[in-house]
Amino acid sequence: MDPIKYFTFSMIISILGIRGILLNRRNIPIMSMPIESMLLAVNLNFLVFSVSSDDMMGQSFASLVPTVAAAESAIGLAIFVITFRVRGTIAVESINSIQG
Repeated sequence: MDPIKYFTFSMIISILGIRGILLNRRNIPIMSMPIESMLLAVNLNFLVFSVSSDDMMGQSFASLVPTVAAAESAIGLAIFVITFRVRGTIAVESINSIQG
């Protein structure tokens, strides 16, 4: 197994995730999708480190990442719903004016 290939692939996914966040600043749900791809890259890194070092700790952390992603998605969806009810839109331009 050549871990450099997997780390390169993970780095590409992370860079695409960062690029997606920086370029898609119109709609909040679209901004949250690159965050999920960055979590996928972190998960891949955990698995590759675990396999290359023959340690189960990375695999156990990799099993916790989907739990964190699900919790993040649920909280984000709740924020989207509340914002849509209050403001009538989920556009990022209108959310920038939130104060408090």
